[in-house]
Amino acid sequence: MKEQEVYSVIGESGFEQLVAGFYRQVPSDDILGPLYRGIDLAGAEQRLREFLIFRFGGPERYIDARGHPRLRMRHAPFAVTEAARNRWLRLMATALAETEMPVEVKEMLWTYFESTATAMINA
Repeated sequence: MKEQEVYSVIGESGFEQLVAGFYRQVPSDDILGPLYRGIDLAGAEQRLREFLIFRFGGPERYIDARGHPRLRMRHAPFAVTEAARNRWLRLMATALAETEMPVEVKEMLWTYFESTATAMINA
């Protein structure tokens, strides 16, 4: 399976469940929660969902609304430490485990999440 085929396998609902499962954990998290204070959590959830849908072969609504992802630039205002990266991955691992999708898709998403989260470290 190619990354661009993920959307056709899990659809909109797969990404909705995954991202909702992740953001359900954020407010009470001692590391990530403070990073999101004062931020529109529903908006952040929507942006991540739309980005992942675009990134994995779905409609380009993210690009239409926000342009090029420029992930490092968009995360620059936040102190993304190695601890924050590790916690982000831990919460996402929980969300992946709770979301019904083929193992092959989970592995593909996880590989992407690990490398991208590492690239976001800026502090």
